[in-house]
Amino acid sequence: MNEDFLLYIWRYQLYDTDLQTTQGEEIVVKNPGIRNRDSGPDFSGGVVRIGDTLWAGNIEIHVRSSDWLAHGHQNNEAYRNVILHVVYQHDRDITDKNGLSLPTLELAGKFDEHLFEKYQYFLHNKNRIPCSEDIHLIDPITKTSWLERLLAERLERKAKAVEEILTRNKNDWETTFYQVLAGNFGFKVNNQPFAMLAAGLPLQILLKHRDSNFQIEALLTGQAGLLGKTFADDYPVRLKKEYDFLKKKYGLVPMEPHLWKFMRLRPVNFPTIRLSQFAALITLHENLFASLVHCQSIGDVIDFFNIKASSYWDNHFTFDNPSPGSPKKLGISAIRILIINTVVQFLYLYGILRGKQSYRDRAIGFLLELPAEKNAIIREWEKLSFKAENALESQALLELKSRYCNLKRCLDCAIGVHLLKKQSSNQHI
Repeated sequence: MNEDFLLYIWRYQLYDTDLQTTQGEEIVVKNPGIRNRDSGPDFSGGVVRIGDTLWAGNIEIHVRSSDWLAHGHQNNEAYRNVILHVVYQHDRDITDKNGLSLPTLELAGKFDEHLFEKYQYFLHNKNRIPCSEDIHLIDPITKTSWLERLLAERLERKAKAVEEILTRNKNDWETTFYQVLAGNFGFKVNNQPFAMLAAGLPLQILLKHRDSNFQIEALLTGQAGLLGKTFADDYPVRLKKEYDFLKKKYGLVPMEPHLWKFMRLRPVNFPTIRLSQFAALITLHENLFASLVHCQSIGDVIDFFNIKASSYWDNHFTFDNPSPGSPKKLGISAIRILIINTVVQFLYLYGILRGKQSYRDRAIGFLLELPAEKNAIIREWEKLSFKAENALESQALLELKSRYCNLKRCLDCAIGVHLLKKQSSNQHI
């Protein structure tokens, strides 16, 4: 037995109605209370009749009565207003500060033990999605409402992470957007080195040279540590010369080139190409975030990212190594990922901090208009008939997998709770 499961049993009142304290007084639960996820008692605002007296206050849950002492609650003022101690096993009497016996309810034998067996199965099976064998029993209403809640949780969580960066940057939206966008421009493989690059190369320096795409590319590529050797082609030779001058001017220290990953990447995703594309984006837009905020439609945002690497890369993927010629435009798949992971997060946060729902609605609207992401996790959900129709639903499914399934938080998941309740109903038939 564990405390999380007992919290679930109490919260959803899945116990027998014929209840008594360990001292034989009748218990009638009028309201189990509101789950408290901060410090202090597990439930607040509970209403319980014990004997002839109606009590209102906090309720604490433990596996054993003695856990009260083990957790030090006897010395904590926050537990002074506990009206009922709910335990699985009563192994000793507990008294309050006045020396009076704390009313205790022992739940052992008072609920369907098959529920715990099912919960244990969810916790310990080898399936990547713990409830995969039962999830087909979920009704569409439960599924839809839970996915909506998950999307809200994901947007709030990611907005909070961006807000922390914004605070460090003293509420400079342009710098914050530049830093976050840079990290996401590295996508999954080169996210970290791209973020390091933006941290070490202030946006203000780049903006001083915005009228020259060549100088912007020299700064980015040189600061990335990719211009530290001798080149044969004229273009990287000129980039190196320009960067060496700007490095001395601004006191820059380049990154180590080994931080960048080329292996197992398609050539169009090589850091050299992405850096040149990022340079083009900075050259194109005087104020990245301000330009983006004025984008009213998903088409406007796609146009915002309509960029290509400089002409040298038309027939190269790396310096000094010619390849079949083709312009290196930022592809639509990459643009969609940048919109989901950057644009949506910033618009949502901007709406929160400015108190303007229209920006939050626009962020959600963009997700509705974008197709669902394609990755291993989304394909896994599709096998279970959870097909995402758009990016809004695929984002919700990613949140479900990463924040609930992977952490075995079945008792906090509407799907897990629904399946366990169904198990309880079946046992009572």
